[in-house]
Amino acid sequence: MTKLRAKVVVEGELEVLTGLHVGSAAAGMQIGSVDAPVVRDPITGRPYVPGSSLKGKLRSLLETAEGKDYNRPGGGGIFRHECDSREEALTCSVCRLFGSIGRGGGDNHPARLTVSDLLLTEESFAELRAVDTGLMYTEWKFENTLDRITSAAMPRQIERVPAGSVFELRLICDDREEGDDPDGLLREDLQNLARVLQLLEDDALGGHGSRGYGRVAFRNLKISRRTVDQYGRSERFPSREVNSIPELAAEYERV
Repeated sequence: MTKLRAKVVVEGELEVLTGLHVGSAAAGMQIGSVDAPVVRDPITGRPYVPGSSLKGKLRSLLETAEGKDYNRPGGGGIFRHECDSREEALTCSVCRLFGSIGRGGGDNHPARLTVSDLLLTEESFAELRAVDTGLMYTEWKFENTLDRITSAAMPRQIERVPAGSVFELRLICDDREEGDDPDGLLREDLQNLARVLQLLEDDALGGHGSRGYGRVAFRNLKISRRTVDQYGRSERFPSREVNSIPELAAEYERV
């Protein structure tokens, strides 16, 4: 049984640089509705970025960077990399950080990384509420596809979170006693987390990235290490500001 030693918490902001589309279920056939709506909080109506969307993108980037085989079908029959046993997962940069279910009972390896849903900052919400686009806190993106032979037009309307919007970022890595060199494994996992965050800045989050959507940047990062003994005794945890993404692993050593 592995023992939890601490939680390593990375907090900051995700800034949208170009219109972001993280899709929800189709709005239906109502007149005036968009063809591809964004996901929204059902109570407040505010757009948000599901933690699963960000985590899935980060996992995909690390799989590609490490050249991992896509050996396991996930939801919807989409393949991804996943180790067959807990022992394999402990030596795998992808499964150690993002988890694996294994092939048999008890062979799963829990993810080290937890990604919270990203909510709009209050400042961004106030700015979006003041803009009249015809949609609630978002914008329309009108696109058109032309048939190469008949020139027939196939227009569509895609909903996007406008550029300049800012979401709250919260990532948590479990510091567990496992493997022969637990400190070394955590340091490597934090370095890989920083690596894929930086890769994402040169990639895209959400849909239609090849057409310019979904460029993002990470801002105002800070990292804290919260030991198990500190919980229940302290209301404040020491943290360090991070001036750049690659500093995440280095700053972990100092907190």
